[in-house]
Amino acid sequence: MASPAITQTAQPLEGLRLAASGPPELAGPAAAHLRLLGAGTQTGRTGPGEDGAAHLALSGAGFSAQSAHVTWAMDRAGGITDEATVQAATGIMAVHGRRDGAPRGLAVDYAATATGVLAVQGLLAALVGQARGGPAARVDTSADRAGLLAVSQYLAAAGADEGEAAEIAPGGPPFTSADGTLFELETLDPGAWAAFWRALAAPSDAIRAGWRPFQFRYATACAPFPGALHTTTRAHTWQRIREAAAGTGAEVCRLRTLAERAAEHDGAAPWELAPYGSGHRIPRVTPTAARPLAGLTVLEAGRRIQAPLAAHLLGLLGADVIRIEPPGGDPLRGMPPTSSGISARWLALNRGKTAVEIDIKSAEDRRRLLGMAAEADVFLHNWAPGKAAELGLDHQDLAGVNPALVYAYTGGWGTNRIAGAPMGTDFMVQARTGVGEAARPLGEVAAPSLMTLLDVLGGLVGAEAVLAGLLTRERGGHGVRVDSSLLGASDVLLGPALRRARRGQEPRRPAGFRRPLPTADGWIAPADACGAAAAAYDLTSLPTGAALAQLRTHGLTATAVTADPADLHHDPRFAGSISRDEHGAPAVPDPWSLV
Repeated sequence: MASPAITQTAQPLEGLRLAASGPPELAGPAAAHLRLLGAGTQTGRTGPGEDGAAHLALSGAGFSAQSAHVTWAMDRAGGITDEATVQAATGIMAVHGRRDGAPRGLAVDYAATATGVLAVQGLLAALVGQARGGPAARVDTSADRAGLLAVSQYLAAAGADEGEAAEIAPGGPPFTSADGTLFELETLDPGAWAAFWRALAAPSDAIRAGWRPFQFRYATACAPFPGALHTTTRAHTWQRIREAAAGTGAEVCRLRTLAERAAEHDGAAPWELAPYGSGHRIPRVTPTAARPLAGLTVLEAGRRIQAPLAAHLLGLLGADVIRIEPPGGDPLRGMPPTSSGISARWLALNRGKTAVEIDIKSAEDRRRLLGMAAEADVFLHNWAPGKAAELGLDHQDLAGVNPALVYAYTGGWGTNRIAGAPMGTDFMVQARTGVGEAARPLGEVAAPSLMTLLDVLGGLVGAEAVLAGLLTRERGGHGVRVDSSLLGASDVLLGPALRRARRGQEPRRPAGFRRPLPTADGWIAPADACGAAAAAYDLTSLPTGAALAQLRTHGLTATAVTADPADLHHDPRFAGSISRDEHGAPAVPDPWSLV
C-alpha cells in the first residue's frame, strides 16, 4: 500500500479515531494513552465483552484500520482470569513477596497497566510500519505475557548455571526513625553507605554485612541485612537521619502518601514529544506486519534496566539495536548468576543486540558516536541528568548531524516536575510518589516493592514514547526529542489510586486484598471478585490441586501461585512459552504478536 500522506502534526495520532470495548481494566489504560497521543474521542462499549477480551481499533488519516486484541491470558484454560491470577501465575507474587518470606499480591494493577502500554506499543509500531510502506497488522497481547516480561530477569537468574550473588531471604527497607517516619535509603557508593551508618553509630559488623544484600536488592528483590541497622535508625530522629545522609553522600526519602502525591500531581502525560529539525530517513527495508521496525537502527547507551529494556522491545519489533558500552564492555555482563559465562540478567535485557565499545570521555570516540548517530533512527540513553549536554551529545548536538533523529531520554524524574527530588532510582521514586503505600492494602505498613516495578514499567513507557516519536517523525517529516521517566511510569501505575484520592475516597485497596491462601503444599490466589468468599475456607490441609477443585465446586475462581520463577519452565499454564537462548539462559516469549 502507499504510505499515508505526510502532515505536520504535534501529536502522532492526530486525525485518527479510537474505538474501544471490553473490560475496563484491560481497555482503560490503553485507551487513555491513545487519547493522550491525539486519538479522537473514544467510542464503543465497556464491559466484559463476548470473549472477555478488550478490543481497540484506530482508523483514519490515510491509514488502514489497526486493531489490538487484549486478553488476560493466551490460554484461558489455566484459571488466569484477572489481575490477581495473572500476578499469581507469572511469578509476580513470588518475587514481590520475597522481602516478606511468602508470596504477596501487589495491591496495584501492575500487570493490567503493563498490558495496556504493550497494546499501545503494538498499535504505534504497526502504524509506523504502515507509514513506511508496510501492511496493516492485528496486535495480540495478554496480561500473562506482560507478567512474564516483568519477571524475565528473575526467571533468567533462577534458571542460570550458578546461584545468586546475594542471599534470597526475608528483609529489606523501609527504615523507621525514632519519631515514626518511614524512609528509603539510597546510595551506589559503598563508602557513602559505611559513612552514613557510622554517623548514626551503627555496629561495624552490621555495616559490613549489610552492604552486599543492600547492593544486590535490585537483583534479588529482597535485602536481608542485619536487624541492628533497623535498630539503629529507630534510635534517631528523622532530622538527625537527614543530617547524617546530607553529610555523607547517601540519600534518604520519606515515604509519601497517595494523598500527598494526588495533591501535587500536575496531570502531565508520562512522556514529552518535542519536534525539531526537518527531514526524513529513506526506508532501507520494507517492513512486514510482524517486524514493523525492520530497517530502523536504534543506538542505545543504557544502564541497568530502564533504557536497555526499552531498546530490547524495539528490537523485538524488528529494529537493529546497537548497544553503546564502555571500554572493556558493560560490567553487568559478569554480574552473577551467569549462563555460559554471561550474566543471565544481562541477557534478559540485551540478547540480540550488537555491542560497540565507545569511550564517551574521549573526544575522538564522541566524534565516532556522532558519526553513528548520523546513520541512525533513534538514539536512546539514560545517563545522569545533564551528562549528555556536558559531553556535547544532547539532542541539539545530534540534530546537527541528523535532523531526522528521534532522540530519546529515559530518566528518573522527568523535566523539573518534582522540586528537590532525590536520586532518580526505582525505590526512591516509589517512596516519593506513594507507590509504597499503594502496593499494600489498607491496614498494612507502607513499603516500596523490592521488585523493580518502576524500572520495568519505565522501560515499557520509554519504548512506547520512542514509537510515538517515530510515528510523529514519519507523519511530520522532522526529528523528535522524546523524554520519559520513572515518575511518569509511577503516575501511570497509580492513576486509579490518585483519582480515588482526588475524589476524597480511600485510595488504598481494602484490608486483606489480593492475599494468597496457603494450602498443604503451596499457595493459591483467588480472583479479586472471589477473594473474600475464598478466604472463608480453610485449605491448609488440602494439596493445591484439591484446594482449587474445592473452590471451583463453590463457583469460585482461583489459580496456583508460582512460588519460584524457576517453576515457570514446567508450568502447564505456559506450556511451550518459555525457551532458552543460545547461552542457555531462560527467555520469555515476545509480549505481543503482530500478524
